[in-house]
This record gives sequence, C-alpha cells and structure tokens, in this order.
Amino acid sequence: MPNLKAIRRRIGSVRSTQKITRAMKMVAAARLRKAQSAAESFRPYADVLASMLARVASQGSEQDHPLLERREGPNRLLLVISSDRGLCGGFNANLCREVQSQLSGEGHPSLALIGRKAGDYFERRGANVWHKFRDVYEDLSYDKAAAVARDLAAQYAAGQVDRIDLAYNEFVSMMSQKPTVRQLLPVVLPQAESGNEAVVDYLFEPGRDEILSRLLPRYIEVQVFRALLESIAAEQAARMAAMEGATNNAQEMLDHLTLVYNRARQSAITRELIEIVGGAEALHQA
Repeated sequence: MPNLKAIRRRIGSVRSTQKITRAMKMVAAARLRKAQSAAESFRPYADVLASMLARVASQGSEQDHPLLERREGPNRLLLVISSDRGLCGGFNANLCREVQSQLSGEGHPSLALIGRKAGDYFERRGANVWHKFRDVYEDLSYDKAAAVARDLAAQYAAGQVDRIDLAYNEFVSMMSQKPTVRQLLPVVLPQAESGNEAVVDYLFEPGRDEILSRLLPRYIEVQVFRALLESIAAEQAARMAAMEGATNNAQEMLDHLTLVYNRARQSAITRELIEIVGGAEALHQA
C-alpha cells in the first residue's frame, strides 16, 4: 500500500513546481509582448532599407563593393543565434539540429556563436568554433549587433571566409518558431520592385559608389539586429508555451496523486475500522 506521508510529500513538491512554472509562464508572456513589439516594429525599417539598397545596386555589378563579391571557395562561416537560458522547449535543440544538418557534407565550416546553449552544444561535439560573442543579450542594443556585423564583414572583406550565413529561430506566431538559415555575406541583393512602372534612371548624390559603401555595412548590421530581435521573441514564445505545458502536466499529476492519496487513506481507514471491530468482537466473545 502506498505510504501516505510519501504521497503528501510528493503532492507538496509537485504543487511547488507548478507555482514556479506558472510564474515563469507569466514572466515569459510579459517579456514576449515587449519582444514581439520590438521585432515587428523593426521589420518595416529593415524592409525599406532593403528596398533602398536594391534601387541603388540595380545599376551596378557585384564587383562594385567587397561585400558583394561572390567567391566559390570552401570556407564557410555560420553565425548561430541561440539563447543563454533553457526551459524553452525545443527552441535551442531544433536550431542546433538544423545547423548540424547544414554542416553535413560541407567539410569543416567555422561557427560564430551567440548564446550559451549553442556554445555548449557544439563544443561538446567538437565543432570548429571561430568565435563566441559574449554578453550580447545583456542590454541588447543596435550598437552590439553592429559590432558583431562589423566583425563578420571584416572577415569576409579580408578573404578569410567565402560565405557567411545566419542561423536563428524566426518568430512566426505565438505557437510557432521556425529555425532559419539565411545567407548574410556576400550580400544577396533584394529584388527591386517590378511591375508596370517605367524604369527610372536615378541620379545619386553624393554618388552611387559612396551611397552603396554606406548602405551595405548598414544592411549587414540591420540583418544581424533583426535576427537577434526575432530570436528573442521566438525564445519567449517557446518558453511561455513550454511553461504552460509544464503547468498543465503538473495539474494532471496533482489530480492523479490526490486520487491515489484518497484511495490509500480510505483503505487505511477501512483497515483500522476492521481492526477495531475485530478487537471488539474478540473482547465480547471473551
């Protein structure tokens, strides 16, 4: 028969865990609103910058800037953006598996890592880690993302790598986060808007080459910052869903343990009554 004291202790433990998961869900929901707003507010800026770049670059060639130059070499670098903390379901595991599939058959690509979870995952597997960007999430700002982008652009412009990709979780909805791998360098120029409009021959001031040299580094910075904002929003959504699932599971376990406890208590009471009745009958017969 189950021990009543042990069951009570187990119920208390599960109830305490449920309080923690419920509180974490509420915190994640509050942070998600802020992160989602930041990510969605930044998207129009990134789209407009991409449109401007497409218009400026449409009249030139890929040789006009080092960040546009395409190379066929084998040296590849992936910037993997994970989270620093866990308890967010398959958020980090799904991303790391997607990156692992990208590494298959590619020789030994280098990795640049943002987030402690990706660092732990790939270091255990002996991956070629070029650099770990630390403390990025502490007071995240555009300047921190720009510093990361400048390091990557310098590596590409110096010819140290032939291609750089971004790997992160894209925020799709409250219940959906999509592991995404996107080419960062060389810059893939967005398609200029097309349609029935006549082709316009723009006049650039101070000059097309100078504008392009300013827009391209800013475009790289914006892409890195956007990926960070998307990843943060996706992380909070995944954590909120994970904590909601954990809270519901804890409630189911509490219901089961309560039923087991009541049955055990009823059995104990029944056994005591039988012993009392049996003892009274024995005394009466004596």
